[in-house]
Amino acid sequence: MEACDRKPLESPSSVTIMIPVFIKIVTFSSFFSFTLFLLFHYPEITFTRNINLPLVNYTETHKPLVVDAPPEAGIVVERTGIVNENGVMTEDFVVGEIDESLINALMMDHTQGYEMEKQHTSDNTSLRIQKFTVCDESKMHYTPCRINVLTLLEANNSLANFDRCCPENSQTLDCLIPRPLDYKLHTPWPQCKNEVWLDNLQTTGSINDDGDQSLISRKDDKFVFVDVGNYFTRVAVDQYVDELSKMVPDIAFGQRTRVVLDIGPRIASLSSYLIDKNVITLSIGVNDNKMQYALERGVPAMVVSFGTKRLPFASQAFDLIHCSDCRGFSNRNDGLWLLEANRMLRGGGYFVWAMQPSHQQTDAKVDQWNWNEFDDLTSGICWQPKGKNTNFALWQKPQNNSCYLSRGPGVKPPLCDTDDNTDDLWYVNAKKCIAPLPENGYGFNVTAWPARLHSPPQRLFLIQMDALESRRELYEADTRYWNEIVKGYIGAFRIFEMNIRNVMDMKAGYGGFAAALLDNMVDCWVMNVVPVSAKNTLPVIFDRGLVGVLHDWCEPFDTYPRTYDLLNAADIFSVETERCNITSIILEMDRILRPGGHVYIRDTRALIHELKEIIDAVGWKSLVFDSEEGPYSNQMILVCEKLEN
Repeated sequence: MEACDRKPLESPSSVTIMIPVFIKIVTFSSFFSFTLFLLFHYPEITFTRNINLPLVNYTETHKPLVVDAPPEAGIVVERTGIVNENGVMTEDFVVGEIDESLINALMMDHTQGYEMEKQHTSDNTSLRIQKFTVCDESKMHYTPCRINVLTLLEANNSLANFDRCCPENSQTLDCLIPRPLDYKLHTPWPQCKNEVWLDNLQTTGSINDDGDQSLISRKDDKFVFVDVGNYFTRVAVDQYVDELSKMVPDIAFGQRTRVVLDIGPRIASLSSYLIDKNVITLSIGVNDNKMQYALERGVPAMVVSFGTKRLPFASQAFDLIHCSDCRGFSNRNDGLWLLEANRMLRGGGYFVWAMQPSHQQTDAKVDQWNWNEFDDLTSGICWQPKGKNTNFALWQKPQNNSCYLSRGPGVKPPLCDTDDNTDDLWYVNAKKCIAPLPENGYGFNVTAWPARLHSPPQRLFLIQMDALESRRELYEADTRYWNEIVKGYIGAFRIFEMNIRNVMDMKAGYGGFAAALLDNMVDCWVMNVVPVSAKNTLPVIFDRGLVGVLHDWCEPFDTYPRTYDLLNAADIFSVETERCNITSIILEMDRILRPGGHVYIRDTRALIHELKEIIDAVGWKSLVFDSEEGPYSNQMILVCEKLEN
């Protein structure tokens, strides 16, 4: 019969399979004889087998089939997954354990044999990917989307020149960023707060302007930092923070105030100091290479500044915004930058302006004019002055819309339209209007730290997603899931023995990975990245007391090369494979990863094998493991390490 003449398969209920009797007899006799042989020669044999697989402790037990038999009293059955037998979200589940001894043995074998060239290709790739070449030395400190900012600013002092400006697709990175000739593995935390290797940084002209020599000094082959609270008055940072706390005790650093934004800092002094007060401070700026200093010191920073677009941070993200140096912004574009700062400042939050002394005679009139302009702007957006001294001035944002609504008709700036989504961020123009606060108090009513790390925030219910009633359960299950995963990582990969400080979660979700690192006492900070292709969970991340950013992984990230020690990439490639060039993402990961840094990738089996081919071409060490769900799961784990030299 020809293939095209085949009849459709009948349904199982109408098919009768006829098996000859003699085949049944022979099969049964063979099975019976083999069973007797095993029992006679191996009486100790049991029908339980333990399967130890990478990242899995999996036990399979064969028992006689019992239909509808209730479980014995006192026996607790471990449940894998987050949905129970009734289809209801539950926290009663387990994540498979990690076989640490097996991981260590595999890592040792892999390290010893890594220098041997592989001769075979993967099952999913017909041609072996060629090794990537190293870029020329001009790209040693390459920051793709910010490369022209300083040049443009020198030619034209336009606010638009602070916006991202990424290279065309034809000019995207296709090589490996070179490291400085005498590059050294970064100084361990917390020693790096005070001193960093000179050869790791771009130092041209970095300490020769604006009196920075008093903040950064050279000692042999290191830079040593002197932290101050106000760059202009040189007041010590501890005194500066103490003055703030005494002027407004409700600031309550480390309790009410957990997440801070610092604009234009020189060496991230405030960020470095507030860490010990359980405050995470994100420093931003495009001035020279100061953000590179901050990241090398092990504190959060991004190469970004106010322009004509919204910044990639959530509305009501920061409990306090500190202006270390905002002289260049105060009178630009009718105060557009301040309205953007107001959007990001939490209801009831505080804004601090580091005062500039007027002893600089040439700039005295300009400074005074900028100050008067700024004072008018703060009054127009209903910020209440809370105090002022020689070091700083302080305002508080309203907790609700009553002040905005009580203003007279035609007062500027106006309230934004009600249909304006204040969390619509990616390449969206900043608005010359006041972002109103939610009437239900969402964003303002956050729990004090540290309880807010695990308390489900109210803005969880504003995320656009299918689930309605089960959001809290999803959030709690995600927290539990990542806690179990991180515990496994700590045991199997010895995270405490790694020199890890700067961490990035490339698809952060609710921030569960970052929360788990905090819960397990890993002394690091995490940049929680929410891809533009995923649901926008950024407000939830900030409400938890973490920092994060919206980003499109089809484009480079706003940071310097060699700034992160660990990249967590869970399910990011399966999401972005239809939108982005996967090879470009891997090359970008290599750009921002420090030598000796690590990458943990979780994704589908097919993608993991494809990614391994690319990663081998980049030159990382890598190993593939089954996930905790076992060898039959569609998810696998790719563990990578960037070589130190």
